[in-house]
Parts: sequence; structure tokens; C-alpha cells
Amino acid sequence: MFTRALDDPACADPAEAGGKAAGLAGLARAGLPVSAGFVVTVPAHRAFVAARGTVPAAVADAVRQSYERLGGGKDVAVAVRSSGTTEDGTTASLAGRFDTWLDVTGAEAVLDHVRRCWTGTARSPGTGMGVVVQRMVRARAAGVMFTVSPVTGDRSRIVVEAGWGLGLAVVGGEITPDRWTVDKVGLTVLERVAGDKRIEYRRGHLAVAVTGARRERLCLSDDEVLELAALGKRVEREEGRAQDVEFAFGDDGLVLLQRRPETVWSNRARPPRFAAGQGVTAWIGAAVTAGPTQQSPGGLT
Repeated sequence: MFTRALDDPACADPAEAGGKAAGLAGLARAGLPVSAGFVVTVPAHRAFVAARGTVPAAVADAVRQSYERLGGGKDVAVAVRSSGTTEDGTTASLAGRFDTWLDVTGAEAVLDHVRRCWTGTARSPGTGMGVVVQRMVRARAAGVMFTVSPVTGDRSRIVVEAGWGLGLAVVGGEITPDRWTVDKVGLTVLERVAGDKRIEYRRGHLAVAVTGARRERLCLSDDEVLELAALGKRVEREEGRAQDVEFAFGDDGLVLLQRRPETVWSNRARPPRFAAGQGVTAWIGAAVTAGPTQQSPGGLT
């Protein structure tokens, strides 16, 4: 098939839908809040390549029909994101390698941006490419959540970074975002640091200035941060490893936009708490004799 609904079980396979789509499909199947959408599959990309850069009529028809169903017969604004088969894997996320287009409206415009995603794969020869098409989220605030501390690797901490509007300014490093540190076990906010949110994106890729007290005011409440952290724990538990999760708070509340495995700390070997063959009692005794030491990154086991 050339297109599939995002919650279609086949989208769980990166070879069919690409890594980004597979991650989103997992969230959708788990009943987590994900914006409605569809995937233009890797076989559609192969058909495009075989036609030497021309979108085959069958592929174009499938994209138009899926877009029409998504909008209930009306033109709706969507985000169009490339989803490479090597993207968002467990060894390297390749975040930012491929294309994202926002506020695309109309079937022909969507089809054109799908083609742009495919032609962008020249940067990564041999990469199969799916494309995710989702309803736009009108974000009041958005950002990224890390279910392990990105600085220390502490697995007992969740870190949230966010700014006003769409998440482009946060993930693009254009602002100093607000930052929260959450105790993962007790789900309590341990630290809040207001950033310098000088710009925001409200529609598409057009930045506007943030003025007045809003520039330094925290963009999320503690309740919103803890709601997000609770979902982060759930995603981590279901995926079996730490995650980076992009999110937005819009008119309909919290929406998860993307998730990928954390690949920095999760792939580092951690030394054992005690040597092989050593009894736990002996290990405790040695630890007491040695006295207190500085806790190494790693947090919970």
C-alpha cells in the first residue's frame, strides 16, 4: 500500500513506514495523545525512485485520498515530515537530518511537499523514505522531554525544555528554553529555570518576537509538566529504554509529536554495582568501609 493510517499495525515496521513514523505509530497504538495523520510508505518512495523522480499516478491518488479523509473532505493544515528507515533508531537517532514542513494546506501542496521530502534523501544515499502527514497542532507552548538527564545521565530524573508557540525555536536552538527537572519516581518538580524566550513560531516557519513579561515567564505550569512526565514514564516503560519526546500543548491539551530512543547515555555501559562472585553482604560491607563517595551518573537501575 502507498499510504496507511498512522495507527495501522504495519506502520510499526520502519522498513514500511520509516523510523519516525514507526515511533509515532507505537504511541498511537498505545492510546497516547498523538495528532491524527497518515503515512506515505517506503514502497511509495520506491515507486517514485523507479519512475526516476516522477510521482506515479497511483501514489498521487493515494496521497490525495488520504488527505481528503484526514480533513473530512475539507482542506486542513498539516505537518509533513520525512521518516527515513535509518532515522530514530537505537544506535543513532539522526534527529534533524531530514525535512519537516509545517502549515501545508491542500492536497496538491501536500503532494508537492511529499516529493520534496523524497528528493531530500540525496543527503543520505540508499535511505528508504516514508513521509508522515499529520494535522497541525496550534501550540501554545512546545518543546522536548528527556526521560534521562541529558547532562548527567541520571535515570531518576526527567528533564523538560519548552518555549512559547511551536517547538521549532527549542529544537533549533534559537532560544534559551524554560527548563524543569522532575523526580521520576515521585513525580515532583525539583527545579524550574526560566529561559529567555525571545521569539516564537505560531504558524509555519515564520518567527515573531516575544515581548514583555511573557519572555521570561514560565510557559508551562507544574501540573502540565507533571502530566507530561507521567506520559514520559509510560513511553519509556513501553519502549524499554530512555526516550526523547517532542510535545505540544494546544487547544486540545497535550499532544506528543515525536519520540525517539535516547542514544547517548542509554548506549553507555554502566559498571556493575558489585563484582561478579562477590556476595551482596560483602559488597555492602566494603561500601560502608570505603565511606561516602560522589554518586556517578546513572540514577536508578
